[in-house]
Amino acid sequence: MGDDEIEEMEQIGEVPKKDYHDPPPAPFFGLDELKLWSFYRAIIAEFVATLLFLYIGVLTIIGYASHIGEDECGGVGVLGIAWAFGVMIFILVYCTAGISGGHINPAVTFGLFLARKVSLPRAVLYIVAQCLGATVGVALVKASQPTYYDQYGGGINSVSDSFSKLDAYAAEIMGTFFLVYTVFSATDPKRNARDSHIPILAPLPIGFAVFMVHLATIPITGTGINPARSFGAAVVYNKAKAWDDMGIFWFGPFIGAAFAAVYHQFVLRGGAARAYGSIRSHTTSV
Repeated sequence: MGDDEIEEMEQIGEVPKKDYHDPPPAPFFGLDELKLWSFYRAIIAEFVATLLFLYIGVLTIIGYASHIGEDECGGVGVLGIAWAFGVMIFILVYCTAGISGGHINPAVTFGLFLARKVSLPRAVLYIVAQCLGATVGVALVKASQPTYYDQYGGGINSVSDSFSKLDAYAAEIMGTFFLVYTVFSATDPKRNARDSHIPILAPLPIGFAVFMVHLATIPITGTGINPARSFGAAVVYNKAKAWDDMGIFWFGPFIGAAFAAVYHQFVLRGGAARAYGSIRSHTTSV
């Protein structure tokens, strides 16, 4: 019996009610959060996690580029870069999920805000902290390896000469959709209740999603799917090439995150069907 059939039977009272509880929607403004230390602790956690993410990620890119200059078969390769970003996300989400939710990405924060998982003040301050953390992380790379950093492009995101801007937008939108869709699915309370017998660790599929998207899109854009990652690298490198395509690395991920939020909330979780049923029952009663 499928989930849809079970839900229909629940509605007419033929089977027990669901054995899980959705958390209530986050308040839109949530100003009471501003009085809590846990709120600021979460912001600090996002800052530090994004700092570490960019430090390791950009350092890996610079190290690979420096080896390629000396030996075409040297360095970790594209596969190694993808592993570095994916494994870092796995580790950092695991470490910070219980404190801040482990967003480490403004696009993830934006998608969760649209789904009413976080309040507006939390979303805004998370994004600010993520961008600042990314900038500091890249600055540490530059401070530790100034020659290699400038020589090998600073780990910035840019559209490859072999691809158009439309290709880049498509890569960023689809890559971020895949990532944010994975975040929603891996943290869904319904899945946790239904599949409680399956020992799945939520950060693992999220890390693998980042890994797979990097494999697919590094040749196109260097893989953004995280506006803080693109912004921090551009601020520190601060050359025209770093800023030329910045709109792609903000709008693309935000569009992809919005699509993922709508798809999960209104299609997979039946929000559209419930809204339609509510409208129909209201019309019938009138």
